[in-house]
Amino acid sequence: MRRVPLLSGSRVVLVPTSDDDVVVRPPAPPDRVVDVEAAVRDALRFPLSGPPLAALVTRGGRATILVEPAALPLPGAPQDARQSAIAVAIAELEGCGVPNEHQTILVAGGLGRRFGQRDLERLLSPPQARSFRGRVVVHDAEDETLVPVAGGARIHPVLVETDLVLAVTAAETVLHGGPGALIAACDAATVRRAAEADSLLEAAGSPAWALGLELEAAVAARAALAGVSLVLDLPRLTGTFRGYPDDPAQVSRLARSPLRAAFSLLPHTLRRDLLGGQGRRMDATGAFAGPPSVAHAEALLRGIALRGTRLEEPVDALVVGVPWIGPHVPREPLNPITVAAVALGLALRLRRDAFPIQPDGSLVLIHPLTRSFVHGTQAPYATMFNALRTERGHERLGEAERAAASDE
Repeated sequence: MRRVPLLSGSRVVLVPTSDDDVVVRPPAPPDRVVDVEAAVRDALRFPLSGPPLAALVTRGGRATILVEPAALPLPGAPQDARQSAIAVAIAELEGCGVPNEHQTILVAGGLGRRFGQRDLERLLSPPQARSFRGRVVVHDAEDETLVPVAGGARIHPVLVETDLVLAVTAAETVLHGGPGALIAACDAATVRRAAEADSLLEAAGSPAWALGLELEAAVAARAALAGVSLVLDLPRLTGTFRGYPDDPAQVSRLARSPLRAAFSLLPHTLRRDLLGGQGRRMDATGAFAGPPSVAHAEALLRGIALRGTRLEEPVDALVVGVPWIGPHVPREPLNPITVAAVALGLALRLRRDAFPIQPDGSLVLIHPLTRSFVHGTQAPYATMFNALRTERGHERLGEAERAAASDE
């Protein structure tokens, strides 16, 4: 009987498997990675479709660089290629005649908690951040100044009151990157409407993708619009446990290691700090530019081919390990609601063609589901948790949702 080490929050537990069980491993690291700065520069000069960046820029005009929080893939890495991509975008705009002072970086986080100062400082490397003289704006989905555009959606004004919008994102899902960044810069109702996507990797027939295209057309009617999308590899461990979980030998070594049991005896806070401090890298394998939807679609397909694993048929039971941090930035400890967001809202929707579990199958979450909520910032999760425990029926839950949205 094999034992497979999986994350259970901040612990590493051993899951017994038989010879008939399927162990789903991520692909090995890519053989080819790119110099992010050179790749982004070339992509902006030679886009997949449409004119290059230089032909879109109004010399001496204004430009908005649209970015998203680097929430995916989990758990991320200290050095993120998106930092370099944003820096190249700033430099390329300057080279095309848009002064640094005329550039605005818009951080579109949808319904996530708004960035604080420390999070904003991580958008660029310290030297790049010190040299940037433009504005940095954090989107607020409840801002009354949002501008009406298409289909009842309201979008941040810096995306329409400008000469050029340049989206700099990573192609993670249909909702994360490309046109998804435009959705994340809209009002709360629009963001919520897009969140109902059944699959995060299938654009065809997706209402969220259609909404993104609609917003893209609306923004392009008011300002020049382009996008650059990165293809990122999975976060990979470096150091002692380099090769986990794609290398079977390293998986077996970790399962036998006495360090695993000793690690589980440490206090929760210390375990989280040690996991967060583990060396990780996250390479980029490509960059594509053009209209945001075009660049994003190409990069997303490449990313699926790079990072995906095929199941021959749906399984009877799917066992999912859950990490120690949530799927949002700023990172916070997990609670029962964010555990469900990682497993049900993210992991189970990162699929194409068919649902990975049989209709009468089971999903097993490897997590203690501790009912603890960080004071202050996780109060909305506590309210939602209590409502789900006590309220019955969609109408009552809808009332609780509306009350939470208006709670000051």
